[in-house]
Amino acid sequence: MEEFAELIPKEIYNLSGSVFYSGRKAFTGKKDLYIIGLNPGGSEILKRENTIIRHTQKTLKLERDEWSEYKDEIWQGEAGKHGLQPRVLHLLEKVNLSPYEVPASNICFVRSTVEKKIEDKINYYNNICWDFHHNVIKKLEIKVILCFGNTSGKFVCDKLIANELVEQYEEENNRKWKSKVFKNSGGIYVIVATHPSRADWTNPKSDPSKLVVKYINKTKSN
Repeated sequence: MEEFAELIPKEIYNLSGSVFYSGRKAFTGKKDLYIIGLNPGGSEILKRENTIIRHTQKTLKLERDEWSEYKDEIWQGEAGKHGLQPRVLHLLEKVNLSPYEVPASNICFVRSTVEKKIEDKINYYNNICWDFHHNVIKKLEIKVILCFGNTSGKFVCDKLIANELVEQYEEENNRKWKSKVFKNSGGIYVIVATHPSRADWTNPKSDPSKLVVKYINKTKSN
């Protein structure tokens, strides 16, 4: 995990944000799935002391190897119960993976309440953070990447040249939002899912879990 931490750009060390959304166990060995969100949420002003370097050091010093931002952290109320936390945990349960086993992060490590607040720098941040993600994908032999929303999904697809659309899932409701699966020449699948901050993955009519199950099983059988 330390080798990945060394790839965090030093120029953003002291900005509010975070890198690791799961602990040492998740970032060790060969993994079936990598979760990538857009960027850490919350107020960059109220949480200005929660810098990228402080959060990274805190994560590296955890006594236990099993830890998940989605399961163990209190965002509001109870641990694992707020916002997109239960939706992510629901999907991981469906794919039969523990949140402690799945590496998770964000394309951009810098915090903002909404993407618009850093839209003038988001491409720059995404690009300087990519070396971290590229190394995680390579060293953990990731074959399936789950991206939250179109912004992070398009960025990952572009970087991995995953331009072959192989399947899509359309929500069974009036809005008909789509989750799509792309593939590159190296056999890596990028699942660009509806963002769980907006889409309720726990609702059977808007749950993209089947796509994730299908392509994890597909890569295992190859």
